[in-house]
Amino acid sequence: MKISVIGCGYVGAITGACLADLGNEITLVDVDQTKIDAINTSCSPIFEPGLDELLQKNHQRIIATKDLKTAVLNSNISFICVGTPSKDDGSIDLGYIESVSKEIGCALRNKDSFHTVVVKSTVFPGTSDNIVAQNIERESGKKLHTDFGIVSNPEFLREGVAVDDFFNADRIILGTSDTKSRQNIEELYSSFDCPKYFTDTKTAEMIKYVSNAFLATKISFANEIGNLCKKISIDSRDVFDGVGLDKRINPAFFNSGIGFGGSCFPKDVMALIKGAEDQFGEHAHILKSVIAVNNEQPLRLITLLEKHVPNLKGAKIGILGLAFKPETDDIRESRAIPIVKQLLDKGAEITAYDAQAANNFRELFPSVTYCERCRDVLNSDAVLILTEWQEFENMDYSGRIVIDGRRIQKAIETAGQYEGVCW
Repeated sequence: MKISVIGCGYVGAITGACLADLGNEITLVDVDQTKIDAINTSCSPIFEPGLDELLQKNHQRIIATKDLKTAVLNSNISFICVGTPSKDDGSIDLGYIESVSKEIGCALRNKDSFHTVVVKSTVFPGTSDNIVAQNIERESGKKLHTDFGIVSNPEFLREGVAVDDFFNADRIILGTSDTKSRQNIEELYSSFDCPKYFTDTKTAEMIKYVSNAFLATKISFANEIGNLCKKISIDSRDVFDGVGLDKRINPAFFNSGIGFGGSCFPKDVMALIKGAEDQFGEHAHILKSVIAVNNEQPLRLITLLEKHVPNLKGAKIGILGLAFKPETDDIRESRAIPIVKQLLDKGAEITAYDAQAANNFRELFPSVTYCERCRDVLNSDAVLILTEWQEFENMDYSGRIVIDGRRIQKAIETAGQYEGVCW
C-alpha cells in the first residue's frame, strides 16, 4: 500500500518505519526540516533502539517531506500521528489535530478515489467524528463513508521497546463505521496474528485512555502500599509478588518506586479527568488521587535523603538517571525533574549522569554538573538513583550513601548506607 504518515515524532516515525518494513511505500510528513533531513538520510529523528536500523533497511520505501498535499494525494491511507499536548489546566490541546485534518481536507478536494484517514494520535472520545471527519468534509466538499473514511487506531507503544511492541502487539484496536476503511485497514494489518478488536471510533479512543489510566492507577496504588510497607519494615516487592499470584490480578505494573512519567500516562490521565468534568460533569475521584500520589512520590526520596544528610545546603548530591525510563532520552514528566528542582531549592550542588538524556535535561537545569561517566557521580555526599539503566547494576557503591528510587540490586548489596523508597 501507499501510506502517508503525518507527524514524524515518536509515534509517526515508529509507525512509518515499521509499516515500510512490512512492504508498504511510506511518505512521512512533518513541518520540522531537521526531522525530514534525518529521515531522508536514513537516520532516526528520535532516540529509539532499532529505529535507525529499520530506516536504513527500508530506505528505498521511505521518503520524508513537508508537502502534505502531495503525500495525501499519492497515498491510499493517511495516518494522523501529530502530538496532542496538555494545556495548562491538563485538558488536551487539539490544535495540531485541527490543523492537520483541515489540510487533509484541502488535499482531498482534488482526489477522486476513496481515501482512508487513520487517527493514531491520542484524542478524547468523539474527536475523530466531531473534529477530524467534520473538518475534512468542510474543507474537501467530500462525504464521510462515501468519499473518505475514518479509523481510530490508538497506539500502545512503550518507549525503549517500541519497535518490538509494534511487530508483536498484544492487540490492535480499530474503530470505524465505514466498510471500505475496515477493508483497507484489515488488509494493512493482515500479517498480524494478534487479536484485532473492531469497534466504533469513540470506543476505540476511550480504550486508549482507559488502558493508560488503569496502568497509571496500578503504579500509584503500588506506591501508596509501598509507602506503608516501608514504615512497617516490609518489602513491597514481596507483597506484590504474592498478590500477583492471584489469577484475577495481573502482576505487571506493581513495581513500587518514585512514580510514572513520560509523554503518555500523566498527560492522558489529566486529559481524561478534565474531559470528564468539563464535557460531562463527571468527577474522576480515583484518577485525581492517582495524580496526587504520583506528584508526591518522588519527593519522598528527599525526605529519606535528609535522614542521612540533614543539611542539604552546600551538600554534594549525585543523581544517577534523568530520563523517565531506561532506553530513552525522553525527560517529559521525568520524576528526576521535581527531585532536582527541590534539591537546588535547598541549596544542594548536583552532579548527574544519564546515558541518553543529559543534553535534554541540561536545557531545564543548566546549573547541574553533567558527568560523562556514571562512576563520577559516586564522588558525592549521597547518591540518588532515579532511572533503572542497566549499567547502574555494574557499579560498586561501597562506602556510599544511596537513596534508591528504582531498586538497583547492586546498590542494595554494596552501598555503605542504603535506603529504598518503598523497601
